[in-house]
Parts: sequence; C-alpha cells; structure tokens
Amino acid sequence: MRRTRERGRAIRDYILGHVRAHPEDVAQICADYFDISRQAVNKHLGRLVADGFLTADGVTRNRRYSLAVLDKKEFFVPLGEAADEDAVWRTEVAPLLSGIPDNARRVWQYGFTEMLNNAIDHSSGTSVRVLMARTAVDCSMSLIDDGEGIFRKITRALGLDDERHAVLELAKGKLTTDPEHHTGEGIFFTSRLFDEFNILSHKVFFLHDGTRKQDWIQEVGLNADATGFRGTLVVLELSNGTTKTLKQVFDDYAADGDYGFSKTVVPVHLVQYGDEALISRSQAKRLLTRFDRFTKVILDFNGVEQIGQAFADEVFRVFTRAHPNVEIVPFNATPEVDAMIRRARSAT
Repeated sequence: MRRTRERGRAIRDYILGHVRAHPEDVAQICADYFDISRQAVNKHLGRLVADGFLTADGVTRNRRYSLAVLDKKEFFVPLGEAADEDAVWRTEVAPLLSGIPDNARRVWQYGFTEMLNNAIDHSSGTSVRVLMARTAVDCSMSLIDDGEGIFRKITRALGLDDERHAVLELAKGKLTTDPEHHTGEGIFFTSRLFDEFNILSHKVFFLHDGTRKQDWIQEVGLNADATGFRGTLVVLELSNGTTKTLKQVFDDYAADGDYGFSKTVVPVHLVQYGDEALISRSQAKRLLTRFDRFTKVILDFNGVEQIGQAFADEVFRVFTRAHPNVEIVPFNATPEVDAMIRRARSAT
C-alpha cells in the first residue's frame, strides 16, 4: 500500500512538473515514462483537477491541462523616504509563500527586497506595482515601477553609448550608479538565484534563464507613449522545490581563497549587436570594462563562433599583461575561438 501511494505521488509530481511544457500530451508522455496506460494517467489527472492543482479545457484527447493558480495577489508600494522593503516583505509577500521550503523562502526574501530597494533608491518613480501568483510547482512575481527606466538611467549616469551596454554591465555584476550606498551586487545575484529573471525597460529586454546556456538581450520596440508603460518591469520565477541556497550561489562567485564577490561569468555574445563579428579592439574594451574589480573572470563564449585577432589580443594579451592579478578563463570556446586565444596568449 505504501509503495502504491508513493508511486501515485511520483506520477502526480511528474504531471505537475511537465504539464507546462506539454499541456496537450502530458497524459501520453507520462504513460510512456511510467509504462502505464493513458487510462491510469487520466485518473491521476482527474484527481489533480479535482484537488484544484490543474485546470482542464476541452474533451477526450483534445483536452488541454494547465497549472492552476492556487493563490495570487496584487498591491502597490508608494516610493519615498518612508518605503521599507523589509516591512513590505513581512506583511504582503511572506504570507503568500507560506509552506514552501525554507531555502526557497530565503531566495524570495533576498530577491524581492533587493528589487524593491532598487526601485526605492534608483528608479525616481512614485510607486511599484507588485503582482504575485503561486501554483503547485512554482511562484512568480512582477514588479513594475513608473520611474526613468533602469537601462536608460545606467546609460545616462555612466555615459554609455547605448542601453544595451547597460545590460552587459549589469550581467558582469558590481554595477551601481550610487557606489556610496550600494555594492552593485543585488541584481546580479538575484538573476542567478531565480529560475528566470527578466527585465524590460524602455526598448530593451534582458532575460537570464537558469535552464538555458545563454543570457539574451532583445530590442522590443516598446512605444511608451502608445502603451503607457514607463519605467522598469522585473519578472521573477522560482520552483517551489528549488535546491538553490543563498550560500551556494554566493560561494559560486567567490574566487578560490576569497570570501567576497570576486568571480564573475560574462556571456561574451552580449557584446555583439545582431550578427556582427567580434573583431575590433573597441569591442574588446567594452567587454573588459570593470574586469579589474574581480580576481577571476570566466568568459562564456557560447553562441560566439569566431573572434578576430585584434579582439583576442586586447583581451588575452594586452589586458592580462596590464592586470596580472585578474585571471581570465575562456569557457565554451569553439575550436576557431580557442585557436585565436592561444595565438594571442603565445605572443605574451
């Protein structure tokens, strides 16, 4: 009897974990995985619908399942000197997350308070709209402020040429427009803690998806005058069963023998605009900005097929000679990229 209950629980957990990706054929893939009949799977699907964990539309083989929203909430946070992210966490957010594992709650506490504090201190807006939703599998949150827009503000404050440059700098970490009061670590670590982390601001969309190999920047052509949207939208998603902990993620970015934020991973393809090749020293210098704040920089070349001699020379010879205390480690390099890196290093 106990083994039967455990197997039933495993089947239902499998359904919940795969229904989002397979809303129409989850019964078949579950039947194949457990080597049971569709009729047996349908009994579990029916129970999940009856218990309120799934919703179903359509009939028989055309039936489509989706995760049910078990709880949701919307509230506004006025921005100003009286705003207190910890108080908002305790009164508005924490109750909706009751019952999820402690490590997941701590990730949510860190991410929410960091993102709200950023809006309080940096957005120049008047309020933040927060929307939350919880399913049997995960929780999601959107924070929307009516301020200047994060990428536009960074571009203006740091004198950058383009808002996409601001995204690249955020991806590196240790970026802040107010170094007297902030370390610039909040957005970086929040993006690494959550399964999905998105920022939409002005015309630029940034996505860090923990299940994929690459970060993405897209220009969305958002017309603020037409849509009424001004400011910054941040979206956070996290599995209720995540194994991530704050300590584990913080430790991942501490170089050997260090305890602080001394190591970073930079997706090199974020330097590219469209299909342009990475060949120039100016592109390399854009990539290298603020590398001297770290002791170890891992360059992720995933998505980069080739680099030019000047680009490689600037990164792997000129910079490393000028900054011997910064270790630059290439990762996911194609044979063509690796050959160019070795050529540059051999000239030192």
